[in-house]
Amino acid sequence: MGRKVLFFGDFGIDDIIALLYALYCPNIEVIGIVADYGNVSKDDAIRNVNYLIQATKIKDLKVIGGAGRALTGYEPIFYPTIHGQEGLGPYKPEDNNFDHNFENFYDIINIIEKYPDLVLVNVGRLTSLATAFILFPEVMKKVADIYVMGGAFNYPGNVTPVAEANFHGDPFAANLVLTLSTKPIKIIPLNITQKAVIPPHIIDMLDKEFKNKGDKVGQMIKPMYDFYYSSYKDMIPSIGGAPLHDLVVMWAGVDTQEIKYKQVPVSIVTQTGLAFGQSIGDFRETKEKINSPSHYVGMDFSYWKFVNSFVQTFLTGKC
Repeated sequence: MGRKVLFFGDFGIDDIIALLYALYCPNIEVIGIVADYGNVSKDDAIRNVNYLIQATKIKDLKVIGGAGRALTGYEPIFYPTIHGQEGLGPYKPEDNNFDHNFENFYDIINIIEKYPDLVLVNVGRLTSLATAFILFPEVMKKVADIYVMGGAFNYPGNVTPVAEANFHGDPFAANLVLTLSTKPIKIIPLNITQKAVIPPHIIDMLDKEFKNKGDKVGQMIKPMYDFYYSSYKDMIPSIGGAPLHDLVVMWAGVDTQEIKYKQVPVSIVTQTGLAFGQSIGDFRETKEKINSPSHYVGMDFSYWKFVNSFVQTFLTGKC
């Protein structure tokens, strides 16, 4: 089996596609899923995960209820224009069969204790991950690696001119994670994810193959992608496809040599104002640096290897 992953997500469209990629990829073994607020509410995220699990008929995949709101205390803001009212684009899943009692966060301990080579992949707000560091500091030291989608380093933000959505949604949590982690975290920022564009002709080609094979789960991708792409096209008319932010983070955990990182001190702005949620990396080539923990910030990636892995995974089951 592949790298064992505990996946934290807020389960809008790109989270779901990232999870599907992981489930199709033999180099990834998803051990559990932590469903958080973010693109949708916590309850809707749990429902969307269960909807996907039911569609894939995968058994024994642990689902854990994550955070319902940020450490800021602010009411979360959801994004139905990008992800659809339910978080799945045009799909409107029934939730009558789902148990919403997911106050089982403690189960994270059992998963980490059981798998010493476990990798955490966090593609949503960092509230649950921060909570794990606060509640289980010794257990979290046993995690092999952590990948986080977040931040925009000397790069335009996507919710403010300087801030990316995950860090802006809970900058207190982001700062806690970056401060409390005893090993450097691999941060995949907008600098990379905004360029992780999958063009529509590739989705059309995959959808044709899914239909030829009778793969009903694979056929879910195109309707979600089309909704997502249309939303991005409205915001950025020149864009040539949909940037699958969360997918590239999952891929980074497999093709570990295909991301170029720079280790620098990182801090997140928590003061209210125009810079709220901004990610700051000290990239100066000087001895004097800001007094913040150092982490690996993704600076560049192999775009065509990313696209090839995406296509090959869904076409052949090889990533």
